[in-house]
Amino acid sequence: MNRNGSSEGADLPLLKFQVITDTHITSDREHAYNRRLENALRDIAEQAPDSQGIMHAGDVTDHGFPGEYEEFRRIWGERNPSLPPLLMTMGNHDVGLGVWAMRLSNFLNATEMTGVYHDHWIGGHHFIFLGTEVGHELYCSLSEDQLRWLDEKLGEGDLPDRPVFVFLHQPPLNTVSGSLEEQKWSGVMQDAEFKAVLAKHRNRAILFTGHTHWELEAPRQYYDGEGVLPPMFNAASVAYLWTDEDKRREGSQGYFVEVYEDRVDVRGRDFENGKWVEEAHVRLRYPRD
Repeated sequence: MNRNGSSEGADLPLLKFQVITDTHITSDREHAYNRRLENALRDIAEQAPDSQGIMHAGDVTDHGFPGEYEEFRRIWGERNPSLPPLLMTMGNHDVGLGVWAMRLSNFLNATEMTGVYHDHWIGGHHFIFLGTEVGHELYCSLSEDQLRWLDEKLGEGDLPDRPVFVFLHQPPLNTVSGSLEEQKWSGVMQDAEFKAVLAKHRNRAILFTGHTHWELEAPRQYYDGEGVLPPMFNAASVAYLWTDEDKRREGSQGYFVEVYEDRVDVRGRDFENGKWVEEAHVRLRYPRD
């Protein structure tokens, strides 16, 4: 792994995609959160016109209200036509309050996702999206069936050394920024069971989460797994950021990911200012030890 510099050699990436999260769209067309999503999509279109997907790690809306989904659909409908498909999971702000069945239905109808958890193959690479099955205000709850499904999906494919990209809104405890016990922004109720599945596939899985809003400049935006778990990334937030000083910071960030034959390059992007976050550049070599 290398945390600085550009990609080595003249080889071209097999796949490019972006990771965004916590857009918190409101029903107010002029709200800063809505404008920041529009700006992030413009930046992605300019920087990566050959991207093959945008992955959203949840909290699409601020409250899960119908008017907020209408605004989300408007923004996405007015996007640059060069942008790739948007795939996503839900966050606690989308489905954590109100009647679960109604909130889930609103999310699925607005986003056109096929279920609480789903997977996709893009350019020969596997993308897996997980989601809560109970409408908790902050946490997510993963059933035994979903965890069993995850275990099976992580083992699929003919190339065992190829990375698999996993997305869940809430991070596991004591991993990335905001998830430390004293920070109180982890959120998987089946934390041990979830980690046990990930540990079986630690040389293959790469987990991206949201929820904490922690800025990409924070030291733990990337968690290397400590030889037990797979690599994990906190994807910050498009709407607003949070700091290690436990203070809100206005800003908008996410990741650009390039997949090569022998590595994955993950680069933090400051959408607000149109520049790279140099502290958030991680290179993962494959196959992993």
